[in-house]
This record gives sequence, structure tokens and C-alpha cells, in this order.
Amino acid sequence: MSRALIFHGRIAGWGTSSGTRVVVGRWDRSPFGAFSDVMVERPDGERLLLAPSEAVASLVGSTYSFDRVEIVPVEVRDLPADDLGAASVGGRDRRTPAPWHVAAGPLEARLAVGQRTGLGHALRAVPDRVAGSRRFTAVTDPVARALLHGVRTRGSAGSGRVEHYGATDVHALETVTSSWDGVSLGSMTSVDPPVRFGFGSTPRRPAVTDVVTTIVVPDVG
Repeated sequence: MSRALIFHGRIAGWGTSSGTRVVVGRWDRSPFGAFSDVMVERPDGERLLLAPSEAVASLVGSTYSFDRVEIVPVEVRDLPADDLGAASVGGRDRRTPAPWHVAAGPLEARLAVGQRTGLGHALRAVPDRVAGSRRFTAVTDPVARALLHGVRTRGSAGSGRVEHYGATDVHALETVTSSWDGVSLGSMTSVDPPVRFGFGSTPRRPAVTDVVTTIVVPDVG
């Protein structure tokens, strides 16, 4: 027997010219309610989890691989549409999402989210209930492996768990301004090399992906 932990939200991933790569999870619905967490791989290869609570740190820290886990306040919020000069056009499929502000311990970042990508348009053609399902990841995983360097949509998550990423939309990141302990991380770059937290990475091209993440946890005892 097993149980499924389901998270609905968005994942933002980007690299920096200083070598730090960042993955931000912004979860609207989850077993822990709404929360955000941050995974960071530093230039020296250190993998760090910034989690908002012991409960989140325990689950995420045992599902992925980190060298260090810190429990810190993690806040991700929308900024006014004109805060970073982002345009907004009426209509669901053409609207530019609001910029993000991320504050998590030593990390601060502002993200300008751009238009839907070609992959995003393809995903929008699939009903959300299908695109977000575990069964659909059997179809998308080999495609992701072939077309998106380092990306997987299902795989082993450690401790006997299996994780499924059901992507439902993708928007490009236009610009990111980020700092670590007040020191600039440099300009936004590709996520290259891929991050090494788990069985797969975020897309190489900086992006925000709408996703339904399912972690299948085996019952103990």
C-alpha cells in the first residue's frame, strides 16, 4: 500500500553568471497548505534547501539530496505588473504573469516572467486533469529526456518513493535580479549544468512551470 502527496503550484528555475543555480517552488495547495521553498546549488557544488518549517524540511530533505538544510522564512509574492517594467495584455492565453519577489534567508530575487513558451502552448492543449496525472508522466518522461536536457517527469525520489511531475504550462523568465547575503549573483543564465537535487533538473532555459507534483510514499509497517 502507498499514499500520494499532491502539490499544486509553480516551479521557477534559473542559473546565474556567478555559478549559483536556483529552483523556487511556490505551492498554492499541498498537504502543508500554501508555502514556498527554495533549492540552491552553489558554484562549489553545495546543495542547499531553504525550507519554511520543520515539516517541509523533513519531507523535502528526505525526498531530494542536500548537503545542508536551513529553516528560514520563505516568502514568494507577486509584485505590481509595472514593478519590473512587465507588460500585461488582456486575455487568458496572452496575459504576462506578474513579476515575483523571492525572499528566503540569504537569497533575495526579483523575477520578470515573460510570455508562454512553445512548450507551454502545447501543454495548454492538454486538459489539466490529464497533464497533471501520474499516468500521463509515462508519456511525457521519454519526450522530456529526448528534448529537454536534464529534465525528467517521473523517477525515484529516495526512501522507496516515486515522484511525478505533471506540467500544465510554461512561461519564460525574461530577467532575474538576485543576491546572496546582499551580494549580487550576477546576470541570469541557463541552468547549466543541470541541478543535482534529485532524479531530474528544471529546464535548461530559465522558466516558470505550472506543475502538479505527486510524491507516492510507501506505507511503513
